[in-house]
Amino acid sequence: MKRKICIITGSRAEYGLLSRVMSGVQKHDSLKLQVIVTGMHLSKEFGLTYKEIENDGFKISKKIDILNNSDTSVAIAQSIGKGLAGFASAFDNLKPDLILVLGDRFEIFAAVSAALVFKIPVAHIHGGEKTEGAFDEALRHSITKMSHFHFVANNEYLYRVIQLGENPKTVFNVGGLGVDIIKNMKLLSRKELELSLNLKLSKRNLLVTFHPATLEEDSSENQFNELLKSLSKLKNTSLIFTYPNSDTNGRIIIKMINSFVKVQSNAHFFKSLGQLIYFSCINEFDGVIGNSSSGLLEVPSFKKGTINIGDRQKGRLHAKSIINCNPEINSISNALEILYSKSFKSILSLTTNPYGTGGSSEKIVELLSDFELDGITKKSFFDLPRKHI
Repeated sequence: MKRKICIITGSRAEYGLLSRVMSGVQKHDSLKLQVIVTGMHLSKEFGLTYKEIENDGFKISKKIDILNNSDTSVAIAQSIGKGLAGFASAFDNLKPDLILVLGDRFEIFAAVSAALVFKIPVAHIHGGEKTEGAFDEALRHSITKMSHFHFVANNEYLYRVIQLGENPKTVFNVGGLGVDIIKNMKLLSRKELELSLNLKLSKRNLLVTFHPATLEEDSSENQFNELLKSLSKLKNTSLIFTYPNSDTNGRIIIKMINSFVKVQSNAHFFKSLGQLIYFSCINEFDGVIGNSSSGLLEVPSFKKGTINIGDRQKGRLHAKSIINCNPEINSISNALEILYSKSFKSILSLTTNPYGTGGSSEKIVELLSDFELDGITKKSFFDLPRKHI
């Protein structure tokens, strides 16, 4: 009997990273793929991106609608509750042998919490990372403690997962999934990209991806306003905005993007670019600006610059192509000057991505088929030697 692997996704970015793993599971002789979609995938506001999953040839086993028409703290907490109830029903019906999740979002926290009660083994991708400016960090480490197998992106994160009390025999450094996707994707040419975007690119082009920084003292609205003031000064530059995640106060950022685009003829926004267009933009553009994890995890593989604003990604490993700045206009404007400077451009060709060189999807699929699951849900805390204290 085939082992049932249930892969859960709640956002477009997450699915993009998981797609090769899903394909590998689907093709594997001893594995059966189950797919649960939730979160932004089912929201018209965020582009109903579950359709992209179906168009890629994957059958969706369950849809769990958890988002409210609000992004306040109350609404997010209620969404977690709805998620717990929805995943409980789904797991009871699907009866997966193992659940595979990625990252740190509240939808995934709800899924893994339900799996814990059902005593279903969980494999977690991209654990051990630090993001001190968002409550995602606490969710990520909590997911680690409720998981039984861990696929991390480098050795530093491997050690951190072990530091959290996980048995080293269950922690595997497979590299970053984003790098794997990039290595196996045929990107669009500049002309093809312009046709897909339905616009003519400029001499200079920037991709703007900004999400709420849920633990920073300064509000996301104030931070994003500082970014917009800086971008409004740019000449001969096309600005492509992507929508933020459905985090606390994300809709404020969406409203500000819409207002900015209406008055700036060089600015354009997209609810969901899709993986191919998104990576093709990075490949053709001068750089990425915002506070998305993609700027640190994937953009360095293109040897392009990333302007990383604020503390949302604070603690993650950085390539030399990352320009960190404060969320205020002068600091952002200075970072833009660095991005286009000859000295900075000269180091980009030497950039090495700390998240690996690819091959992670195949490693994960083979491990999923080999894991011994009997008794795995009864975990012992792995204590480090006292010299580490």
